[in-house]
Amino acid sequence: QAQLVESGGTLVQPGDSLRLSCAASGFTFSYYAVGWFRQAPGQEREFVAVIGRSTRDTHYAESVKGRFTVSRDNDRKTAYLQMNSLKPDDTGVYFCAARRTILTTPPSEQPDSYNYWGQGTQVTVSS
Repeated sequence: QAQLVESGGTLVQPGDSLRLSCAASGFTFSYYAVGWFRQAPGQEREFVAVIGRSTRDTHYAESVKGRFTVSRDNDRKTAYLQMNSLKPDDTGVYFCAARRTILTTPPSEQPDSYNYWGQGTQVTVSS
């Protein structure tokens, strides 16, 4: 069955960098866009970034633009979220999600549009 597994979350200090991974199995990864979302305690899940089937097709939330970079390796069936200049506000559980698309499908920030979800990985930014 389809599965997404996030890894790489940990406790870091403000200003540090961190790279999250999202490993996919059980479906044709290259046919899916991959989104990253995060959820802080007591908050709703919010969009962070998305990469389409093409590695050139990326879109970011304003709060992370210029600091985070999303990428993918279809051969490894893995997506990545490189996070630089981390801030305490970046703290939360980070989820990756996969959405079946065609090449011309615009990126989506809506969680309900995604087909598969991982279990999440905790990122804590604190001094």
